[in-house]
Amino acid sequence: MIERTLTIAHKELLHIVRDRRTLAVIVLIPVIQLFLLGYAATTDIEHLRTAVLDADRSPQSRELIAAYQASSYFDITTYIANEADLGRLVDRGTVRAGLIIPAGYGADIAAGRTARVAFVIDGSDPNVANAVFAASQQVGQAQSMALVEDRLGISLEEMTALEVHPRIWYNPDMKSANFMIPGLIAMVLFTITILLTAMAIVRERERGTIEQLMVTPIQPLELIVGKVAPYVLVAFFNVLEVLAIGVFWFQVPIHGSVTLLLLISGLFLMTSLGIGIFFSSISNTQQEAMLLVFMTMLPAIFLGGFFFPIEAMPTFLQLVSYLIPLRYMLVIVRGIILKGVGMEVLAGQVAALAVFGVSIMVIAAARFRKQLE
Repeated sequence: MIERTLTIAHKELLHIVRDRRTLAVIVLIPVIQLFLLGYAATTDIEHLRTAVLDADRSPQSRELIAAYQASSYFDITTYIANEADLGRLVDRGTVRAGLIIPAGYGADIAAGRTARVAFVIDGSDPNVANAVFAASQQVGQAQSMALVEDRLGISLEEMTALEVHPRIWYNPDMKSANFMIPGLIAMVLFTITILLTAMAIVRERERGTIEQLMVTPIQPLELIVGKVAPYVLVAFFNVLEVLAIGVFWFQVPIHGSVTLLLLISGLFLMTSLGIGIFFSSISNTQQEAMLLVFMTMLPAIFLGGFFFPIEAMPTFLQLVSYLIPLRYMLVIVRGIILKGVGMEVLAGQVAALAVFGVSIMVIAAARFRKQLE
């Protein structure tokens, strides 16, 4: 009995070793998980893009700006003239925070009065907002201590020289559901469509029914469209389902256009459908297709910004994230639902999705058509 069991085990081991695709997946998945969890799975916020509105333009205000810049939390990337400019930059995701120094700040410091500044935070991602909230207070308190003790010669307990008042935009209660549920819409469109499309076509190949279809007058393009059309309907149903549950059960407010969201979702489906068709064309079994889908999901989830802020990742991984279509869709969905922005803000993200969608669909359709012929 033991000998027969060992013989079967040996046979299965040889099968794994000889199957290069399965072997590659077995070797690569732990490595990918290690690097993604080690570098991308972090909520530590450093070098957050920050704008400054300095209405005072005094040595004291420049000293405060330098204190924020010197910390590892904030990178002062933009100087703006008014709050409207700050609103546009935050809407576009160009900056995630803004320091507002009012006129008279320097005079208050020089006169020994308590000076007040505002710190605007993009609250659409509660994980980032909480960390930025604490960091803004920490830097402000350190600067206040320096002003009181070094310049005025009195202890911190006797007087506060500087107060920082954070203001959370878009998600003032910092509810996680307001951040996660819009992200789920993009994830549903991406993952379910890829998985169902790849598995459905490979299943036909395993059963031998694709060959039967090809002896009929059906053209390859007609076959592709006919196979993926039902999954487009399934994807839109799932989107509406998540939206309805999010609004009526989790009380997630929708500030933008649902019509625009659905239109852009249709564009995004070109990418996920194309990936599914491509995987089906290079997979011989459903198991291979599922492994390929799983390998795609890992980078998408960790590097696309679904769970963890892209700003917290190493520079190399931030650059890699530009190759992940889900990154752009997450910005679009959260921008429409949480911020209420329109095409004038999302044009760059939509253009990126269009490039990805058309390119991937053309490559996948050509590969699938060649295989059928």
